[in-house]
Amino acid sequence: MPGGAPVTLKNQSNPRNGVALAGKACIVRRPMPRSIARRKTKKAAAKRFKLTASGKLLRRKPGLRHLASSKNAKRKRNLGKAGLVHETMVARIKECLPFA
Repeated sequence: MPGGAPVTLKNQSNPRNGVALAGKACIVRRPMPRSIARRKTKKAAAKRFKLTASGKLLRRKPGLRHLASSKNAKRKRNLGKAGLVHETMVARIKECLPFA
């Protein structure tokens, strides 16, 4: 059964709703295997994030595109500087940047 071929099970519980099926067939899909092929860089992530030498990810801060006249100078100055990506997002973004 290559890839995501369906597997028929009998007298098993349904994985979606947890209901036991008495004598009925249930189709369960296996997850597709991860590709061994060459990984490509996600260009959207490459344009938005920069990896530092120490392994941290830098990003732009939001809020400086428009309506800036109502923000004070200190706030605009700090929004113009780069910010760090939160630790919970780092692994997901690094997956998109395999060569960074």
